[in-house]
Amino acid sequence: MNKQLGNSRIDRQNILNNDLAINEIQNKTNVKAIIYDGNLCFTKAMAADFFEIDLRTIERYIANYSDELKSNGYQILKGKPLKDFANAYADCFGTDINVGTKTTVLGIFNFKAFLNIAMLLSESEKAKILRQFILDIVIDLINTKAGVGTKYINQNDNTFILVSLQEDNYRQQFIDALKNYVCDDKFKCANFTDMIYVIYSKKMGMNIKKYLIGNIIYL
Repeated sequence: MNKQLGNSRIDRQNILNNDLAINEIQNKTNVKAIIYDGNLCFTKAMAADFFEIDLRTIERYIANYSDELKSNGYQILKGKPLKDFANAYADCFGTDINVGTKTTVLGIFNFKAFLNIAMLLSESEKAKILRQFILDIVIDLINTKAGVGTKYINQNDNTFILVSLQEDNYRQQFIDALKNYVCDDKFKCANFTDMIYVIYSKKMGMNIKKYLIGNIIYL
């Protein structure tokens, strides 16, 4: 599944869009970072040091996955934001990063973008370890939500974790659409949701027994 995260932007985004998972990962990791604008942030050099790879490798991934990384919080600082970041850096580490006249622009990752590049890096053993840690956290969250160990649910399907997160994203999009365009009443939203499940259940009908048998589920 580690490899799958590196191959699929959709699978990466399903995890990165889950704020509960991101907060849990952030709370349980001990990565040295800079507190800037209320967020944990990392320079490219800090990311390269953490993943024990060359800075040029980080820059290559940024160039190849620019749109994805920017959508998840990678940004280029210059002017006053850059000076503010330099001050935050000095507060964290007691030294500056020579922004003044030497550096006019600086790329930084927030925590989500940092996890994003960890999902992409194939050259780093530490990135591989972090990817597994991310998946372990997600498994724990799914266990808590389901009230049952994931090892007992559809254990032949190695995409279960990612599909489960994708289902959560679709459900939230449906609820948001109801609130924005149909109603803003939580009870009415629940009724619409129930209607969808009723329709789906009728569609499954005769196939549900076959589905359960084909996807080993222990009761």
